Amino acid sequence: MANSLVINCSPHETRIGVIEDNKVVELMIERRKTTGLLGNIYKGRVTRVLPGMQAAFVDIGLERAAFLYVADVTDARRSRSASNSMSDTRSESYHPPIQNLLHEGQEIMVQVSKEPLGTKGARVTSNVSIAGRHLVYMPTVEHVGISRRISDEEERRRLREALETLVPQGGGFVARTAAEGRSLEELGADVEFLSQVWNDIINRMENSAAPVTLYDDLDLLLRSARDLVMPDLEQIVIDDEVEFSRLLDFMRRFMPRYAERVIRFGGDGPIFDHYGVEIELNRALSRKVWLPSGGYLIIDQTEALTAIDVNTGRFVGKRNLADTILKTNVEAVTEVVRQLRLRNIGGIIVIDFIDMESPSNRHRVYADLELALESDRARTNILKISELGLVEMTRKRVRESLVRSVSESCFYCDGTGLLKSRTTIAHEVYRTLLREGPSMRAKTIRVSVHPRVSASFHADEHVLIDELESRLERTIRLESRPDFHLEHFEVSAIDQSDLVVGQKFTGSVGDH
Repeated sequence: MANSLVINCSPHETRIGVIEDNKVVELMIERRKTTGLLGNIYKGRVTRVLPGMQAAFVDIGLERAAFLYVADVTDARRSRSASNSMSDTRSESYHPPIQNLLHEGQEIMVQVSKEPLGTKGARVTSNVSIAGRHLVYMPTVEHVGISRRISDEEERRRLREALETLVPQGGGFVARTAAEGRSLEELGADVEFLSQVWNDIINRMENSAAPVTLYDDLDLLLRSARDLVMPDLEQIVIDDEVEFSRLLDFMRRFMPRYAERVIRFGGDGPIFDHYGVEIELNRALSRKVWLPSGGYLIIDQTEALTAIDVNTGRFVGKRNLADTILKTNVEAVTEVVRQLRLRNIGGIIVIDFIDMESPSNRHRVYADLELALESDRARTNILKISELGLVEMTRKRVRESLVRSVSESCFYCDGTGLLKSRTTIAHEVYRTLLREGPSMRAKTIRVSVHPRVSASFHADEHVLIDELESRLERTIRLESRPDFHLEHFEVSAIDQSDLVVGQKFTGSVGDH
């Protein structure tokens, strides 16, 4: 299938799959109840200033206060603010102490630069930027920049001259990748539109009490059209009639040359099934990812970092071990980058490639990784591959990963991914009975356990029951309880009518 956006809409959520070279490379989901905050602009109130952290907390009307670092505070005394990440200008390294810039109770304008992640609140900046189709307007920065993805020097020079002609006094603009080849009139229309948006924001800022929303960025559907529609995108397929009309109106207004590429899906069955996106969504939740030759990746995400382990698996090669390892690692590079995009993995990432003794092979894998990352819209930074085959890298994270956005911690293992083994639980029952059994005033003791633990007692650990009956001089009766957590058990003294008499002891997760 051609490079495409596949859009599945319902009254409750929007899901978008990005397909490149017939492979799903990105998945985005936005639910009506939890719409994204990234790019939203607020009038907030400073609630705490922390000199020791050179940061402040700002109430913007959300459940948790937003975090504002000193480097993200606009200060008129600095001759140049930090420029947009798309730009080719370096930011100033000096920042006055935050206590000289902010005080508690102060009302300020801030923009969400990073969504709330896990238990952390949103990160905000007062260096506001507003994205248009071709340009990004930065009202707090006097700067003209060009996207680094525009490589042609003549085109870069043309765009810079055009922007220096068009931009109003005060503020700055960065030409996005989509600006490449656009006429002066098209760029001028973006300047006018973004300037009007900023004027509206200023008016609301002056006439509203904090905390209040000053500007909502586009929803996922329109934001994806604005940010992802490029000349090499051949079609945008959407399955909802109402959203199709809304998207088409948006395209005709802001991107008329691409409007004819919007297609209403008329196939049988769900659109994600038809284009193979649903199966990729399910695979993106798995730890193991198979490679074409039979090798595989293991992907483990934690709060602090993501570890990706490369294994040869079923691949045994044809010539020698070094070639087998190199082929597996080269295959892994392509799939690792795809999975980073597909799962929206950010933060610190450690890739454990299979050890390569040859420096030339390590250089080949590293060069392939650099090349593959050029297709990634997120900003990345990678360190040289070590002699152990480790690559450390970072990937800018502004939203929750796919796994965290569509799943929650297992209530069974509490997110650890591990449970005590049946043998371990059997031995805990054994120790509990040795400790408490002598004081239990009954001839029969009932032990209630999960069916798997009960099966373990009958199959492998029956000697424990025999020993307990001998030492306690009591009958031990096992009871299988499907409603029990695997790690939960109860020990109780019972009479001939199976009624509990005397004491009762329990063991469960976190109790033993």
